[in-house]
Amino acid sequence: MLGNTFGRVFRVTTCGESYGIGEGSGLSVIVDGVPPGLKITDAMIQKELDKRRPGQGKLDSPRKETDQVHIFAGIGQDGVTTGTPLGMIIYNVDTKQVHINQYRSYKDLIRPGHAEYTFFLKYGEAADWCGAGRASGRETVTRVAAGAVAKIILAREKIELIAYTKECMGIRAREMSWAELKRNYRKNEINCPDLKAAKAMIEKVIQIKNEGDTAGGIIELRIHNVPGGLGEPVFDKLNATLSHAICSIGAVKGIEFGDGFACARAKGSDWNDHPYLDAKGKVRFKTNHAGGVLGGISNGEDIVIRVAVKPTPTVSVPQPSINMKKMKEEILSPITRRDPTLLGRHYAVIEAMSAIALTDALFLDRGWEGMARLKQKWINLKRK
Repeated sequence: MLGNTFGRVFRVTTCGESYGIGEGSGLSVIVDGVPPGLKITDAMIQKELDKRRPGQGKLDSPRKETDQVHIFAGIGQDGVTTGTPLGMIIYNVDTKQVHINQYRSYKDLIRPGHAEYTFFLKYGEAADWCGAGRASGRETVTRVAAGAVAKIILAREKIELIAYTKECMGIRAREMSWAELKRNYRKNEINCPDLKAAKAMIEKVIQIKNEGDTAGGIIELRIHNVPGGLGEPVFDKLNATLSHAICSIGAVKGIEFGDGFACARAKGSDWNDHPYLDAKGKVRFKTNHAGGVLGGISNGEDIVIRVAVKPTPTVSVPQPSINMKKMKEEILSPITRRDPTLLGRHYAVIEAMSAIALTDALFLDRGWEGMARLKQKWINLKRK
């Protein structure tokens, strides 16, 4: 299997499966490019992992994984990073035989909406059928651990990012200020900062759950206090890199920056973000239709991204399938644990992958800045 590393300077490599084999199975991540002298502890990483941990409420999988992280490399005797790769491991603890047997009972069947068929094409009969293996949402625990490290680095630059549920099954949160978004962040199971909309969303998801089905929605990400100048204007546009990071997450089926697809219905004079000089003499923009990125480079405004997340594909409703061993059509009614919606946990993964991509872009920009020797005027404009 290829493609398990992301980033060029700040590099993240993950391994591990949903179940693995026997006791001691788990998932691990190596983060390369961590600066020396950072105070990073298990507890700091754990705070982020608890955002996506299953079994915490009515809207997520009942799988009882504790997701306890342990840093096993990259921290010196003085308790700070040494500049060497940071290694972390999270063990699987809820991989009971009864659940393995459930997966075994339909391992030759294609689960609609899952990766079984494409895994058969890619890996044949050796493909991991237990809990979807590397295609499982459980794989994302390592991404969140690496993202926690990236967030620590970004915090030194005063860069903040939060993701939250914007829409679920047609119920949409109202527009909110950065201060209000932060104030209501993680105030409910579905992590919608519009508390009235959140209540309606939760009721709708529970209704769908009781029908044996699942719900999709939209997660919005806001990245605040981003310096201008991040990203490269051709193949490595910042929006392209962020898209790569976010679209590498399972269940993500669409992405837009700023007002996104609304540009197709707008006139240029209405769409363009008009610049002005603020009280400090900094260039700002009166609107943010572009979502903080112009020409693939950050312009200093908030980066705003909306992500379409599909419904959890495992449902209790009988669905047509194919038995790949017998090459025969069958009806599948799977019995297994799943989230009635992914929204209440997926936001943490979107934050993590965006933080990783942004940290990598920051490393590249600071390296370029040092070699380009631009006039201080242009450096000052990039800084908030």
